[in-house]
Amino acid sequence: MSDAQSNKVSRRKLLKGSAIAAGVGAASLAMPQVSRAQTITLRMQSSWPSSDVFHEMAADYVSRVEAMAGGRLTIDLTPAGAIVGAFQVQDGCSDGVIDIAHTVAAYWYGKHKAASLFGTGPVFGGNPTQMLAWVHHGGGQALYDELVQDILGLNVIGMFGMPMPPQPLGWFKEPVESADQLQGLKYRTVGLAADLFQSMGAAVTQLPGGEIVPAMERGVLDAFEFNNPTSDRRFGAQDVAKNYMMGSYHQANETFEFIFNKDMFEDLPDELQAILRYGVEASATANYSKAMDLYSSDLQGLIDEDGVNVLRTPDSIMQAQLDAWDQLLEGLTQDEFFKKVVESQRDWCERVVFYDLMAGADYKRAYQHYYPGKIDF
Repeated sequence: MSDAQSNKVSRRKLLKGSAIAAGVGAASLAMPQVSRAQTITLRMQSSWPSSDVFHEMAADYVSRVEAMAGGRLTIDLTPAGAIVGAFQVQDGCSDGVIDIAHTVAAYWYGKHKAASLFGTGPVFGGNPTQMLAWVHHGGGQALYDELVQDILGLNVIGMFGMPMPPQPLGWFKEPVESADQLQGLKYRTVGLAADLFQSMGAAVTQLPGGEIVPAMERGVLDAFEFNNPTSDRRFGAQDVAKNYMMGSYHQANETFEFIFNKDMFEDLPDELQAILRYGVEASATANYSKAMDLYSSDLQGLIDEDGVNVLRTPDSIMQAQLDAWDQLLEGLTQDEFFKKVVESQRDWCERVVFYDLMAGADYKRAYQHYYPGKIDF
């Protein structure tokens, strides 16, 4: 038996023993004393550097889960590379090297391109919150489970957290005014977005966030996107490029992915499973609220303090992205499972986005009414 297998068996014995101890304690002690049962410690790794706001959001999840568990559960959170690589956390969870991962599904789309549909796929009009609702109520979770457990045969359970604001087109040494300027551009992105930009003529490299700035400094990249003003500012994007172009269809629906080792999760007492599961749901609100505060503050800091030229991506480029998605889908939907996920998303968006557009107020009009001249698009 390998060390990894031995550790998995020992961990299952510990979890089952903890559950029995909790049950015996509940039978013999008053209810307030149940929290004194043996503490279970889980190993968690994120796909983010320790300085990134995403790792901070993972830490927020940990602190809330531990508070709800009342001493019965602790989580040892480490950043990218501490145990496995940023792009290897899914395998790390499946193998039992780590118990929980905080990541995004685009990082493992190389195993099956449908993975990228859970965040970095084509946009049918649904915003990130509506696509997270698709996961919960439109059949998305069952499709995800089919992909990771049945098709890929992985020993994991996955759940989805914060619906991320649409990601920017990215950082450029010179602004791009038309899709033609993407031709030959050495550009960083991940997931199906890589296929999208390649189809538009860019030379795409997929890198973890911590490797982007050094790649720009060495000339490996001409331009890049990562995710948001806070993450980008913290790792020094403003030091290697001064044109920040916002608005894009390449990653407009992404959410955090929480991955759990399946054996570990199912061996936990039901109440601890519930805390981990519903903690993921609660993180969507907590993380999004933090994002709205930090992202907007850092965007202003990029403008006022760092001398960054913040631009809205031209409509012509975004239309070219939609056209490129259409071309990509013709080939990708030859895969039956990929096609099934896309059809589920299209059906969901046709109904849900129609409702939202019919019922929604024109927030842009209201903003322009109260802050005239602030935006010009």
